[in-house]
Amino acid sequence: MVKLWNGEAVQWHLTFCMEGKAGSLEAGKAAGQLLVHLGSREKLTAEELRRIAAKSVKQVQNLGGNLVLLDVAAAVEILKEEGLAAVVQGAELALYHQENWKEKSEDKSDIQLYLTATEDVDGGAILAETTVVDRWVCFARDLVNCPSNKLTPVLLAEAVVQAAAGLDVEVQVLDDKVTRTLGMEAFHAVGDSSANPPRLIVLRYRGGGEAAPIALVGKGVTFDSGGYSLKPSTGMRGMKGDMAGGAAVCAAVLALAENQAAINVTAVIPAVENRISSSSFLPDDVIGSMSGKTIEIGSTDAEGRLILADAITYAIRYEKACKVVDIATLTGAMARMLGGVAIGVMANDDNFFTALQDAAGRSGEKFWRVPDYPEYKQLIESQVADLYNSSDSCGAIAAGMFLSAFAEDTPWLHLDIAGAAWSGKLSQPYQPKGATGVGVTTLYQLCRSFA
Repeated sequence: MVKLWNGEAVQWHLTFCMEGKAGSLEAGKAAGQLLVHLGSREKLTAEELRRIAAKSVKQVQNLGGNLVLLDVAAAVEILKEEGLAAVVQGAELALYHQENWKEKSEDKSDIQLYLTATEDVDGGAILAETTVVDRWVCFARDLVNCPSNKLTPVLLAEAVVQAAAGLDVEVQVLDDKVTRTLGMEAFHAVGDSSANPPRLIVLRYRGGGEAAPIALVGKGVTFDSGGYSLKPSTGMRGMKGDMAGGAAVCAAVLALAENQAAINVTAVIPAVENRISSSSFLPDDVIGSMSGKTIEIGSTDAEGRLILADAITYAIRYEKACKVVDIATLTGAMARMLGGVAIGVMANDDNFFTALQDAAGRSGEKFWRVPDYPEYKQLIESQVADLYNSSDSCGAIAAGMFLSAFAEDTPWLHLDIAGAAWSGKLSQPYQPKGATGVGVTTLYQLCRSFA
């Protein structure tokens, strides 16, 4: 992580300067100095700066440098606090490397980054806040990268409890006996398919007095086979990460708590495995839900919206949420449409969506709003139940319309991070191979904006 420089000896000195082609590096006059070109003052944005910082520190790491000074005065002069935070985040997230289980792991040379102080902003405060958020982004990445046999629903709950230790966060893990008595039939339709029992994980951070909390609901499918609507073998690769939404909401709440944000936030993570067994649900089944709505099953591979439906109802009824955000690796349709560059959004409240856009402006993550016209309700109509859980067309929109029925009148945002949760050829330089930790920073900024 980045530290403020206090005269420590360094090997490399990265000097950010307003000239040259943006992102290019060249040797400076002093030994070990590299000039990091930022391009035009008029075109420089925080996101561009985040990318440039990521590229430059990775290049220095490849050169074997492990003591690096970042002189960011030129960037901070233009973008102030936002610029400083962008450099720190780009650099820190670019250096993430995932855990492995090799007998002899390759040695990863640690790199220590230092940041020059600047009179234009309170560098210490910005650095402290940003570093906390980055650490929890990396925690989310760790969870998503973890193999499913090492992160069952029970083990995920244990990891969350351990991560929250020492923070002012209450963690409650509801076992399958409790969730069954709550009437979470949609949640159990999926969770009962596995010998690894489901868990409902709830984190409560109360930094904002008596106000009703914002609820962050994250899909926690620790492995998704598709059930009897079986995925092809290639489609099962990466399904250990079908709990990326759950990881994101957990990390966002813990970051808010560590930074002592003046806001009340609750994370709800329905954690299940979707497997094939004698107790699995089947296409054409009609199941219930905590809300009382009945659901006809068109596909057992449309399981995420089932567990989210009950989790949203739980957040509204039992946690008394004033606003709800759900986040999930929900549909292949969204991944194909947006290519992992952007996150699809559905919203029932324009002001809440505007707040999300403002938060995204600070996080650098991209969001694209999908329509929710009344005509799309036909996609989830059933002749035998209140709702149908899948659609042969407009799959991403159908999933959002399905969840909107459970949000009812509560201000609600639905974030489909399928595609964006994993790095690919369109990913950013600060997103190394594997899980990206997408959503954590935006959720943090969104909740913080209501403080």
